[in-house]
This record gives sequence, structure tokens and C-alpha cells, in this order.
Amino acid sequence: MAVIIIAVVVVVLLLLVALAYNSLIRSRNRVDNSWSQIDVQLKRRYDLIPNLVETVKGYAAHEKSTFEAVTSARANALSAQEGGDVAQQAQAENQLSGALKSLFAVAEAYPDLKANQNFLQLQEELTSTEDRISYARQFYNDSVLGYNNSIQSFPRNVLAGMFSFDKREFFETPPEETGPVKVQF
Repeated sequence: MAVIIIAVVVVVLLLLVALAYNSLIRSRNRVDNSWSQIDVQLKRRYDLIPNLVETVKGYAAHEKSTFEAVTSARANALSAQEGGDVAQQAQAENQLSGALKSLFAVAEAYPDLKANQNFLQLQEELTSTEDRISYARQFYNDSVLGYNNSIQSFPRNVLAGMFSFDKREFFETPPEETGPVKVQF
């Protein structure tokens, strides 16, 4: 009788370990998937930016520093994406967002440009993409929160340590980059 009870306890414990392990795998995969969604939206953004810059250049040729800042920020974001470091990529993406805000602020000074159909379409697509990136970042951070909570809570933390489930970083905006963009003419 004691052997049967011990066998049932062992089977229940193994079942609980399997369920906890599978839950950790699902959480980790959700984080990876949400990061991939950010990458998809960033690729869309990278593809739109050169078209937008070229459209604005025709109207505001003397705003060279703004165009260079956007182009440089895009290049930095692309190389940060290849690096794979979440914090570095978040910083580069935040710089790119700031440069795009400056570009749109320059566009506000040119009424003909604001009425140009190509510019309006590109601006709408980029605005839509920025919204999608914002949502994807939020979803990623929510997924990271759930995953990190799972691997740091007892008893899953024991299992997570045994199977090398590492804590993930949030996609954060540094406090100095959250203020309004200053544009000077």
C-alpha cells in the first residue's frame, strides 16, 4: 500500500514539474514572438523613412541637418537591431522616434508640403506604423513581465534555474527622451 502511495506522489510531482516547465516554455515563446512583432513593425518603419525624407527634401532643401539626423538615426537603429541587445536597440529606436518628430515639425513649416498627397500618404503610413510599434512594445513588455514573474516565483524559480531560463530586459524609453522635441529654425 505504501508503494502505491509513493508512486502516486511521484507521478503527481512529475506531472506538476512537467506542467510548470511547459508554462515556462510558453511564456518564453510569447516573449520571443512579441519581440518578432516589434521587428516586423521596425522593418516597415525603416522602409518608409527614406521615402518620407526624399519627399520632404524637395520642399525643404535647407533643412539638411534634420535629414541627416533622421538618416543617421535610422542607420543606428538598423545596426542596433543586428546587435541583438534590447537596451541598445530601445535607445536607438527612441533616437529615431525623436528624429522623426523633428522631421514632422519641419514639415509643419511648409504648407505646400502638408498638402502634397505623397507626403500625406507617407505621413499616415508612418503614423500608423508608429502606433503599431507602440502597441508591439507594450505587448512585448507585458510578455516580459509575465515571463520574468514566472521564472522568479517559487517554485518555478527552481525549475527555471535548473533549465537556464534567463530574465529578459524590458524595451524602455530613458526619462531624458520622453520630453517634447525642440525644433529651431
